Amino acid sequence: MKHLEIFINLTRLNKPIGFMLLFWPCSWSLAYSYSFSQDLEIFLQYLILFLLGSILMRSAGCIFNDIADKDFDIKVKRTKNRPIASGRIKTNHAFIYVILLCGLAFIILLQFNFLTILLGLSSMFLAFSYPYMKRYTYWPQLFLGLTFNWGVIMSWAAIENHLTIEIFCLYISAIFWTLGYDTIYGAQDMSDDEIIGVKSTAIKFKKSIKSFVALSYFLSAITLIIFLNKSIGLNLLTFLLMFFFISLVYQIKIFDIRSSEKCLKAFKINNLSGLILFVSFLTININ
Repeated sequence: MKHLEIFINLTRLNKPIGFMLLFWPCSWSLAYSYSFSQDLEIFLQYLILFLLGSILMRSAGCIFNDIADKDFDIKVKRTKNRPIASGRIKTNHAFIYVILLCGLAFIILLQFNFLTILLGLSSMFLAFSYPYMKRYTYWPQLFLGLTFNWGVIMSWAAIENHLTIEIFCLYISAIFWTLGYDTIYGAQDMSDDEIIGVKSTAIKFKKSIKSFVALSYFLSAITLIIFLNKSIGLNLLTFLLMFFFISLVYQIKIFDIRSSEKCLKAFKINNLSGLILFVSFLTININ
């Protein structure tokens, strides 16, 4: 039981919002492509496969992140009790978990077409270089956006077997969404991060952080509207998208850099935001 508890803490399986935020962009793209293919069996099959892939890759990413950040984590109040930082598991043992999880994810990847496999393999550079970005740039959140939303492109390619300008537009919208919510998340650790020399957009824009998050969400919304208007039109989606936009505005209203609890609360709302957008894309098939 002790080993299971350590594994769960390593992979953050007890905090599902991490892998759900990785999964939601995949689900948007799958729902969008379903409006063209109308193949319910493939849609549901791929939805499950991308969910499993999101869980596995998020878990592997968390462990690798902890390995890379072990010397930082022990100096931060929120992370000092993580298994690697606290010495409850050795680094080499944790790395074995990374290899096993990536191996399982690769088996899932092999269920798709060659283009999707190629895209999936190309994302490995992004996934495993991200933990080091905070050492060199104030924009690790942007790099996370590039990494976390690659599934938008992969899931479209899995069904359609080609790429379009429109799907890259959705990818860009998702990147700005991640830039906003991860800046809110990063605000929890600003004081500790500044002391130990870790960089983030939260630190870079701390004097105008709400304005920066608002700009990120605005760009996400505008890019999303351009994508939808260019590809399918808005109609029924207009009403449903309002709930997505309201969820973003509500986050900006409630988060406060003086309270880590409020930052975390605002960040967690993005799980609902992702679900709302998924449901919105599903309505494309009702029109």
